[in-house]
Amino acid sequence: MPIEIELKASVEDHRSLKERISLLSPPSFSFEKDDCYWAAGDGKESPLRSGVRLRRERIAFPGGETGEKTLVTYKVKEVRDGIEINDEREFSVSDSAGFEGLLQRLGLEPGTRKHKQGWAWVFGAVNAELCEVSGPRRSLGWFLEMEILAEDAAAPTVAAARQKLLGLLEQLGVPRSRIEERYYSELLA
Repeated sequence: MPIEIELKASVEDHRSLKERISLLSPPSFSFEKDDCYWAAGDGKESPLRSGVRLRRERIAFPGGETGEKTLVTYKVKEVRDGIEINDEREFSVSDSAGFEGLLQRLGLEPGTRKHKQGWAWVFGAVNAELCEVSGPRRSLGWFLEMEILAEDAAAPTVAAARQKLLGLLEQLGVPRSRIEERYYSELLA
């Protein structure tokens, strides 16, 4: 399975950044993503340290086509010098209510919730999203997320991906000081 190497940066003026990104390439699609993170309840220890994310995703393509899907994700996460390295497993489910029932029977409970909406682009090996992120009680604001899928998390692979991501960040005029190393779940807590 591929390893995600990604960074996210907070954005002050999302409209201006969307225009700059769109000069390089038109958006591939717009999206809305509703996430719920499930974790072991009552302080129990779980082998899934980051829990399980259940995502309901809606996308709209420029031609008017739309799509919806429910994705399940679990991952091992790490941050190195502001770059996330995630060994992620993801699959779709056709019955989200049935899957939630299974999670409950396994002793997991719903926890942090997050909503993201915005636009996505593809620049060669880099997938980029410009999105507004919020939780049930507050908005975190706008973020630029960029990721590269790599074969491994070896130091040379991560270094090359990091340089590519930082180069695109600079090309888009987003200062490195805007890189956010914390996970959204930490920011929403």
